[in-house]
Amino acid sequence: MTRCAFLALLCSTAAAPAVAQTAHRARLEGDWLARAGDELRHIMVRSDSSAQFGDQVARWRVVGDSLWITLGDGVWQVYGMKLGGDKLTLSGGDLEKPVTLRRVGPPTPRADTIPLPPPPPATERAWDD
Repeated sequence: MTRCAFLALLCSTAAAPAVAQTAHRARLEGDWLARAGDELRHIMVRSDSSAQFGDQVARWRVVGDSLWITLGDGVWQVYGMKLGGDKLTLSGGDLEKPVTLRRVGPPTPRADTIPLPPPPPATERAWDD
């Protein structure tokens, strides 16, 4: 699966995480059920900063009200993020319209055989200055 296909599936779906929000930090960890056409797919978002769909593993960060995702190639994709109850709405980035997800359970641990991609440097941006 290509970078665009993974990110499109992660973000162009309808249905996945229950998100607890505190005053200082949003909790994105969980098993997110994603609807891609007629198919339902699981996306695991873990506290080790990994997100996984099938054998594709990405890193994620929350920066303010944005969700940053990379497949470890040094490029971040950035989405606007809005949390409310059991819903996460993503917008912007490569999305044509906002997408709402709902969490369906806790994440499963990442297998030791599945490497976590290296994070881009903290100074890396998703846009050119």
